[in-house]
Amino acid sequence: MAPPKDLRRSFKRRPISDQQRRRELSLLRQAHNRNDAQQRARNLASSVISFQPASPESEPELELPSEPEPEPGFESVPSSSLDVRQASRLRGPEVRKWFARQLMLPEWMIDVPDGLSEDWPTGKRCFVVSSNGTTVSRLRNGSILHHFPSALPGGARTKGASGPAQSYCILDCIFHESDQTYYVIDMICWRGYSLYDCTAEFRFFWLNSKLSETGACGPPSFYHKFRFNTVPVYNCDQSGLFSAYTGSVPYVKDGLLFYNKHAHYHTGTTPLVLVWKDEKCSQYVIDTDSKGEVPNQQHVVLELQDDGKLVTSDDPPVVFGCLDADFVKQSELSSGSLLRFSIGNGGLSCVDGRLENADLQYLGKTNRARAFADSYSKIMFQYIARHSPLKIDDLAASVISHDTEENKAPEVEMTG
Repeated sequence: MAPPKDLRRSFKRRPISDQQRRRELSLLRQAHNRNDAQQRARNLASSVISFQPASPESEPELELPSEPEPEPGFESVPSSSLDVRQASRLRGPEVRKWFARQLMLPEWMIDVPDGLSEDWPTGKRCFVVSSNGTTVSRLRNGSILHHFPSALPGGARTKGASGPAQSYCILDCIFHESDQTYYVIDMICWRGYSLYDCTAEFRFFWLNSKLSETGACGPPSFYHKFRFNTVPVYNCDQSGLFSAYTGSVPYVKDGLLFYNKHAHYHTGTTPLVLVWKDEKCSQYVIDTDSKGEVPNQQHVVLELQDDGKLVTSDDPPVVFGCLDADFVKQSELSSGSLLRFSIGNGGLSCVDGRLENADLQYLGKTNRARAFADSYSKIMFQYIARHSPLKIDDLAASVISHDTEENKAPEVEMTG
């Protein structure tokens, strides 16, 4: 295998990424597109609680009473664009896909953001909904993890429960199996009040001040099956960055999350939240196979489209290649199939932050439990992690540079 091209760069150059441009567009978009966040939160809470399977092994079908028959052409509407009433018509795997899209998913950090130290504080993924006397958690692929009583608002049928009967709560969590604890990384809704359109800075403030008031951080009991806890959040200055990187935590650390403090809670993948890993803060920097071993070649998962194109899960998707129509027919593949490929010796080549060529080798279909293809940022992070990784020194250099520029800036008076 020929040695890969040198991908090392200073933190101010981004030859393999357009993440900065997309971050700026995301901030502009959220300022101009304020959806009905309160109704969105109410719909999500009611749909999670209302449709429960008879057993953990069976997946519910979303079906609301007195719904009209689907209009002609309904099947052609992407499930990602449906609201909870339309989603009630979905069946089988589409149910899990719809729920899976309700989480905000980080992009992988493949360049150091501008203003890292100014706008980006650091810190089994699932969302947890408590309502009508019960609590339900769903994994990233949309399937149910637990159905249990909790001390969250509306989370258990107790006589002393506080708050109105219609009170509900939605949290973004990571369930840690070894200590049976839900670590809360974000708050989406609290006692019926939606936080979708609140900044990350405000959501973290509420999370740390409100969660402990409920007793949810206390030990398990009859009406509170699992403990909840928050993860540490730091300002992304020199001290905060290294505290997050080197500090000890009661769970197995798997990288650092960087939140733009102005970012709203955006369902789906967003460039305003980034995940970064190296060998010191994660056991699994490079993806492993089913045996837990790092394969010789990088593996990627892409979605097959009608025209044979192979795309990522991004919106809009990034095209990585195309399959011949005869091969698709002979292999009995269909549009929407998730396919696994390895990246050959030709590797990945990018020009001006955009993919130009990918040497893909077909391996087969993915596990049916898989909900989505890989994102572009994940594929690129895994690629540079194998060849020329983005290091903690690169992040620190950006923070130090920003601090130095601030110290040199002349003093100004603010009036208002």
